[in-house]
Formats: sequence, structure tokens, C-alpha cells
Amino acid sequence: MVSQVTSFSRNGLSDFIIQRVTAVILAVYTLLLVGFLVMSAEVSFADWRSFFDQTWMQVFTLLAILATCAHAWVGMWTIGTDYIRPHYFGSGADGIRLMYQLICILTLMVYVIWSVKILWGN
Repeated sequence: MVSQVTSFSRNGLSDFIIQRVTAVILAVYTLLLVGFLVMSAEVSFADWRSFFDQTWMQVFTLLAILATCAHAWVGMWTIGTDYIRPHYFGSGADGIRLMYQLICILTLMVYVIWSVKILWGN
């Protein structure tokens, strides 16, 4: 049996809801960016910078980044628990799964920290 220690939730329904809510957030964010690009005849760096310097856009971008990470984590956790099993990897599957999950977590943490630095750094 697979341990759910590293899962966001305790059941598949919560994971399903997380996936759908984060997908909606990312879809709205994508539509906003596409709308900005379509409405602007020519986008210069100054236009792009002024758009992202607005606090509401920085907050929405951070929300999109966190949604991306949550969405990715649920998917990566599911893949790891479905395919890294003793059936495929023998008795070392638990250690391999733990390493896989730690690498995923560290990668997502670096992504969030780097994104915050880009958004609010100088």
C-alpha cells in the first residue's frame, strides 16, 4: 500500500478538486496574458514591465505560480505512486519513490522562490 504522507489530501476527490481549481486559475491567467498581448499593438519591454509592476498582477502571477506548483505536485505525486512500485522496482521502490518526491518538492520550491525573486526583486 502507498503511504499518503506527501500527498496534499487524504483522498482522490481532494486531488481532483485541486487539479480542477488550479487548472481554472491557470486558464484565466493565460487568457489575461493573451488578452494583454492582443490588445496591445506592439509590446515593448516598458509596457510589459509596467503591466507586471502593478500589485494586482504580481499577486495574480504569484497565485498562478502557486497553482502551477500545486497542479504539478498532484500530478507528479500520482505518477510517482502509480509507477514507482515494488512490482517495477523491487524492494527499493520506497526509497526510489521518496527520492523522486524529494526532487519534485525541491524543484517546485526553487521554482516558487525564484519566481518571487523575479516578481518582487530588484
